[in-house]
Amino acid sequence: MVFSKVAPQLLAAIAVMMIRVGITEAITKHWEFDMDLGLRDKTALVAASTKGLGKATAAALAAEGANVVLNGRHKQNLHDAAEEIKKITGSSPLAIQADLTKPEDVGRLFDEVVSRMGTVHILVTNAGGPPAGKFPDFNDEQWLAAVELSLMSTVRLIRKAVPLMRAQKWGRIVNIVSLTVKQPADNLLLSNSVRGSIIGLAKSVSRDLAPDNVLVNNIAPYYVSTTRVDYLMEQTAAKLGITKEEALQNIVREIPVGRLGTPEEFGNLVAFLCSEKNSYMTGSTIQFDGGAYRGTF
Repeated sequence: MVFSKVAPQLLAAIAVMMIRVGITEAITKHWEFDMDLGLRDKTALVAASTKGLGKATAAALAAEGANVVLNGRHKQNLHDAAEEIKKITGSSPLAIQADLTKPEDVGRLFDEVVSRMGTVHILVTNAGGPPAGKFPDFNDEQWLAAVELSLMSTVRLIRKAVPLMRAQKWGRIVNIVSLTVKQPADNLLLSNSVRGSIIGLAKSVSRDLAPDNVLVNNIAPYYVSTTRVDYLMEQTAAKLGITKEEALQNIVREIPVGRLGTPEEFGNLVAFLCSEKNSYMTGSTIQFDGGAYRGTF
């Protein structure tokens, strides 16, 4: 009698479990839960990639199987970066010397990449930051130099890459900017001003390029452990009359995770945005800041 009352409930529970197992198996078969980013044999041009975040980005892409093209102004730095990436990843990047503030160098860079590699699938724009300082510190020449360094180098690189990406119906563009585009820093007037224009550029072109499967995003890093940040800490320390270590601790106190980011962590984020796994996100500006940004948008 008891069994006859319990049996229908037991059978119903077993049926539900079997349905759930079947659904889980179906989902597992449909979705491949691997993290192959689909970058193997794609050509990735990384600007200003002999040091810091550019080099970390190049290494991350090479580790995923991309054919990486390094760029820099100094031949020895290019050689050293290429050797380091080869040692880390086993991949041998193509290294091309070019000054991206010169339009003719940008043209020559792309001509050589296309001649050697056939096309460009991925473009990572990047440039060393303009000097620190406040409004009274800069004349017109310094303002124009910052525009050439940060904005116009990005414009020229994207201009050359877009026809190739549109023709192949696939492309990824990532612009390395700075958290100052969202949260201006007191002593980085030129970066605050000029890099913000890259965000407007990227948002505009992302809408035009999306139908051709060309996705454009920006990454806005805060302080990451690079020689650039080391230089900024030295400048800050000298201005405030404190040690470089004290200047660094003042920064770390503003980061909820309690440390600077690493170049390797940064490179991993760029690699995802450049990958097949990112097939929908475009026109976005992503903070890489350990939670330091205080805004909600």
